[in-house]
Order: sequence, then structure tokens, then C-alpha cells
Amino acid sequence: MSTPAKRFCFLLSVALLANSAGGQTAKTAVRISLDEAIQLAVQHNHVQEAARNNILQSEAEETTANLRPNPQLTVDWEYLPFFTPSSFTLDYLHDSSEADFGVSYLFERGHKRQRRLQAQKDITAVTRSQVADSERQLIFQVATLFFNAQLAESTLDLAQQDVKSFQQTVDVSEHEFKVGGISENDYLKIQVQLLQYQSDLEQARVAREQALSDLRQLLGYESVAGDYDVEASFEYHPIKLGLEDLQLKALQNRPDLRAAKQGVTAAGSQFALAKADGKQDVTGAFTYSHVNSINTGTVLVSVPLPFFNRNQGEILRTKLAITQAEQLQLAANGQVLTDVKDAYEGFQSNDRVVQLYLTRYLAVAQKSRDISDYSYHRGATALLDFLDSERTYRSVQLAYRQSLAAYLLALEQVREAVGSRNLP
Repeated sequence: MSTPAKRFCFLLSVALLANSAGGQTAKTAVRISLDEAIQLAVQHNHVQEAARNNILQSEAEETTANLRPNPQLTVDWEYLPFFTPSSFTLDYLHDSSEADFGVSYLFERGHKRQRRLQAQKDITAVTRSQVADSERQLIFQVATLFFNAQLAESTLDLAQQDVKSFQQTVDVSEHEFKVGGISENDYLKIQVQLLQYQSDLEQARVAREQALSDLRQLLGYESVAGDYDVEASFEYHPIKLGLEDLQLKALQNRPDLRAAKQGVTAAGSQFALAKADGKQDVTGAFTYSHVNSINTGTVLVSVPLPFFNRNQGEILRTKLAITQAEQLQLAANGQVLTDVKDAYEGFQSNDRVVQLYLTRYLAVAQKSRDISDYSYHRGATALLDFLDSERTYRSVQLAYRQSLAAYLLALEQVREAVGSRNLP
């Protein structure tokens, strides 16, 4: 085959491959937002699903608590001639044996059943609030890992930019070295610096993969695809918050505080149940008897005499438990206010740090790097000064991204402390 023919076949095969590749739809990873990540975690996180099961179990206990006692059936037949089978006649059974059929029932006094049901309902209410509080903590964990993933993405992007930019410097330096513009020692120093940027790039890739993997586990491993990604937006949005408004809303919304308040109510229900258990129940029974051809009926009423056991210990214990629950409520109230205060101060501090970068230091680092780069390539700046400027620029950029992640996380801490994602 001639050379032009070979060239034509080669070009034709390249065109066909390009057309085939162009006809295929590129598969892109699904990107999820923070709100979508939270929704997935709330619905599919296995630990949270297990916690919600506690509510169903508590509701089942309500059914048990509301059950009435079962009646008792008693049957006996006496004086049967088992050892003289020949005496087994109808006349003997009618005239000489005794048969008893009785029914008894326990009548609960003191509204025990109603007290049991109310006590269990109050326990269910506490359980619901505790599950809601575990959901609040889960949401904060999701936000933490989400921002870690976004920080890893941003750091990876920065590392890629650094490698690409510094590779251009290496290429220029190689040319200058070959034409005698710089010494071999300076050229080698620049190559070594490139190795550092390449190492940082690989570390950033690993950090990104690990952050996404950890987040996937929290979302529910099966709920997202293995090649998913987080939303790319990683930006600063200023928010003005007032401490008093945050604390007021936290007192209204925090589920752990609500659980503590409901714990006082539940303790009161347990105390009422203990007093009801101190009431003595009455057992009523009716027995039909057939004795020696005589049919009779017996009415029986049985009541324990409360000389010793009147449930005094349990009544005292549940009364003391009310005081304990009240103290726990006060502690929870103070903890809520403290959490909001700490989160608010942390948010304000991180906000000020991010503002410093945005209003001054990012621009200063960029300008310093540009000046050093311009001066070095024109022989006005020493190599070490140029490399130091490159390192400073990268450290400032990296520190800004870390500060931004800290700011976003501090905002989530405020939301967690308030118990609501809608801040006043």
C-alpha cells in the first residue's frame, strides 16, 4: 500500500473513532447539595433508622400498658372412682362426686390502667424528642463531612492549578538553563519544588476520595452511587446573627431541652402510677358447684390487707425522681444557652478571619506572587525569593480555603445549637 493510501486509512480511522466517541453520552457523576445530603442521611442512615425504631417499640408498650387483666377460669371434679372403674356410673357421678366451675376477675383500683397508659405515653413523647435530637446531631455530622469534602475538592483544584502553573515555570527555567540564563543548581532547585507540588496534588486526591467515602457511609451506603460528588459551590456568604434571638429560638426548638421538659412530666406520671399501685386490688369470683346431687353457687371477694406493703418505697423513689428530672431540665436549659453562646462566638471569630482574607490578604499574596514571578523571569529577583513567594501564595490560598470551611462549619454549629436550620 502506498504512503498516501496509508495516510488516508489512518485519517479515516481517526475520524471514525472521533465520531463514535462523540456519539456516546459522557457519564457525569451525580452532584448532591448539602440539603440533599441531609435528606438522604435522615431517610437512609441506618443508625438513625434504628433510633426511630425505638418510637415504634415505645408505642407497642402503650398497647401493653392499656391491657386489662384476663379473667381466670377454674374447673375441678372431685371424688372420681379412678381405682374402682366399675363404679364409673352416671348415678355415682351425680350422687357421690363433686364438680366446681368458677370464674374470677381482678378489679384494678386507683385507675391503674389509665395511669400505666399515661406513663407510657409520656415515655414515648420523651423517646420522640430523643430521636429528634439524634437527628439534629446527625445533620451536623453530615454538614461537617460535606464541608470536608468541599474543602478537599477546593484543595485538589488549587493543587492542580499550582502544578500546572509551576510546570510552566519549570519549562521556562529549562529553556533558560539550556541557553545559559540560569545555573544548573537553580534549575535543579526549581525541579525539586515541582516535586513538592506534585506530592501535594496526590495528597489532595486521596483526601477528596476519603472525604467522599466517609460522607457516603453517613448518608447510607446504598443510597448514593459510588461515583457521586458534592456540589461544587464553596463560597462565602455573609450572615448577620443576633445572640439573643438565637438563644430564644433555641429554647423553643432544641429537642434535647424538650425531652428534658417531657422527662419532668414523665416523672410525674410515674409518681401517679406508683400511688395507684399502692391501692389494693379486689378479686371477685363466682363458683358453681355440684355436690352430692345438690347444685350450689359461691361468691368470693378477696382484698389484700395493706398492713405492711403499700408501695411506700416506689412512691418515695418516684417522688424524688421528679426533683431529679427538674434539675436535669435546668441543666439542659443552661446547656442550650451555653451551646448557642459558644457557637455564636465561634461563628463571629471565623467570619472575621474570612473577611481578613477577602478584604486584604488574598490580594496581597496574589500581587506579591505576580511581582516575584515578573521580577525573577527578568533577572531582578533571586531564585530563593521567587520560590518563597510561590510557597507563600499557596499557603495563603490553602489557609483561606481552610478558614472558609471553618466558617461554614461554624455556621452549622450555630444551626445545631439552635436546633433549626432556619436562623432568625
